[in-house]
Amino acid sequence: MIPPRADTEVAPETLRVLICDDLSPEAARVFAEYGIKPEICTGLSEDELVAKVAGVHALIVRSATKITRRVIAAADSLAVVGRAGVGVDNVDCVAATEHGVVVMNTPTGNTTTTAELAIALMVSLARHIPRADRETRAGIWKKKALTGTQLTGKQLGVIGLGRIGRVVAARGVGLGMQVVAHDPYLAGAETSPVEGTTLASLDDLLATSDFVTLHVPILDSTRNLISAERIAAMKPGARLINAARGGLVDEAAVAAALESGHLAGAAFDVLAEEPPPAGHPLVGRDDVILTPHIGASSNEAQLNVAIDIAHQVARLLLEGRADNAVNAPAVSASDLAFLAPYLNLAERMGRYLAQRLDGPVRKLEATWEGELSERDTRPLALALLSGVLGHGTDRGVNFVNAPAIAEERGLRLLEGREADAGAFQNLIKVRASTQGGGDSHLVAGTVFGRRPRFVRIDDLHVDLAPEGHMLVTDHDDVPGVVGRLGTLLGQSGLNIRRIELGKPSRSGGDPGACAQGFLQIDAQPSEAFLASVRDLDFIREARIVHLGPSIEPAGSAS
Repeated sequence: MIPPRADTEVAPETLRVLICDDLSPEAARVFAEYGIKPEICTGLSEDELVAKVAGVHALIVRSATKITRRVIAAADSLAVVGRAGVGVDNVDCVAATEHGVVVMNTPTGNTTTTAELAIALMVSLARHIPRADRETRAGIWKKKALTGTQLTGKQLGVIGLGRIGRVVAARGVGLGMQVVAHDPYLAGAETSPVEGTTLASLDDLLATSDFVTLHVPILDSTRNLISAERIAAMKPGARLINAARGGLVDEAAVAAALESGHLAGAAFDVLAEEPPPAGHPLVGRDDVILTPHIGASSNEAQLNVAIDIAHQVARLLLEGRADNAVNAPAVSASDLAFLAPYLNLAERMGRYLAQRLDGPVRKLEATWEGELSERDTRPLALALLSGVLGHGTDRGVNFVNAPAIAEERGLRLLEGREADAGAFQNLIKVRASTQGGGDSHLVAGTVFGRRPRFVRIDDLHVDLAPEGHMLVTDHDDVPGVVGRLGTLLGQSGLNIRRIELGKPSRSGGDPGACAQGFLQIDAQPSEAFLASVRDLDFIREARIVHLGPSIEPAGSAS
C-alpha cells in the first residue's frame, strides 16, 4: 500500500482512521472538515491492535501506543502512521518503510512552548521566584536575601540555534539582552540567522555570558557538553539553564560550582536520570530550579500537535501529500518494494560518513550503480541526506525537509549513475568531504539477501553489516594489533562481532603505510575504553561510530 496520488479520487467516508492515544478533540473536528470520521480506540494492547487494524488506512498515536512490526504487518490497508509529537521511537519505521507506509510527525508544534519554558526558567533564576514563593508561604519575609538581577543589558548565551534555540534567542533580544549564540553548523557564517544576535565560539560564549541556555540534541559529541572544565571556564556568577536534553550537563559539577559560588544558579527541566534518584546533588538546593520535563506540556502545544497531525494525515490520504514524513516519500509500489533495503543502506552510509569526518559534511558525491541506475533514486538521495544531517542536530530531519536543511548548511549532493556495478548486481558509492575537501572519506555498499552490507571503506574492501557500534582505527601495520585490541575489549567486557583489518590498496606494499581497522562490538564502549585504545603505541587515530540497531531483512521485492 502506498499513499494515494493527488490525481486519485478517494471517497473520504470510506477512509478508516484510528486514533490510538488521547488526543485533543480538535483533531476529530479537523478530520470532519475533510469528510473523515475517525475511530477513537485508546489503551489497546499490541494483540488488541493487531486484531483491529485490518482495513485501517491511518493510525494516529502520541507516545503510549507502540506501532510494532506485527501491527504494521496486520494492517493490510495502512498508508500512514501519524505521531502527534516529535519522536517516533514508538513506531517501527523500518517495518513501515518495507510495507510502503509513511510515518510522519509534527516537529514544530511544541517549539514555542519549550522555548518559553527556557525563558521562564531564566526569569525565575534571575529573581529567585520559586524560593520567594516557598519562603512567603512558610511565613518568612526576608526581601534582602532575595535580591535578584535584571535581565536588560545582561548577556544571554544560546548554545544551539535549531528551531527552539532561535525562538529563545529572539525572545532574549526582545527582553533587551545582549544575545550571543554558538552552533557548530554555522561555523564560518558571517551573520546569525536571528536578527539582533551575534555568533561566537563556545569558549567565548561561556566566558562572557551571564545566562547560558542549552538547545542541542543528546549525542556522543554533546554528552556532558557542559563539563566540569567548561563550567570552570564560565563567567563567575553566571546562571545555567537546560531545558533541552538530560545528559548535556555534568550535574555533579554544577552542584560543586554552586557550592563554591562560581555559579549563581541553575535551572533544569531535564536530567540525566528522570526522576532524579535519592541524594541527587541538585535536589534540595535553593539556588537550583527543577521541573519534571514539562517543556512541551502546554495546552497550546498539545492542541497544535493534534491539529497538525490531523491535517497532515488527511492531506496524505486524500491528496498524497506527505508533510513531515520521516521515512520514504510516495513512489511507485514496485520501486518502493525494490528500494526498501537500499533505503536502510543509504541512511546508514550517511550516518557513518557524518561520524567519520572531523568536520561538518559539505559535499556528497553519490553514484547509483547497476539496476539502481534505472530506478527512481530520489528516496535513496533523501535517505543519504537524512543519515548525514540527522547526526548532530535537534531538528527533526526527514525526507521532506532534508533538502532544505542541506541547502541551509551549504551541503551539496552530486549524483551519478553507472549501468555497470562491477562484481555486484547493485552498488551505492558515496564520498563525503568537508569544506574545501580537507577531510574526505568514501563508503560503498550493496544488499545481499535483502540485508545491507558495506563492501568498501576508503580503499579497503570489507564485508560489514552497517549496524551497532564500530571501533574505527588508523594504525601502524605491526604484529599484535588484534591481540592487544582484543585484550582491551575483553577487559572492558565488550564482545567482538566482526573484525576487518588491512592496508588500503593505495599503500602499494609500503611497510610504513597506515593500516585500517573496523571492529564491530556488541555494546557501546565507554570514553575510558576509547582513551585506552588511543594510548596504544601503534594507534594513530581511533573513534567509535554508531550505526544504529540491527536491521531486519526487508520483505521480498515484487
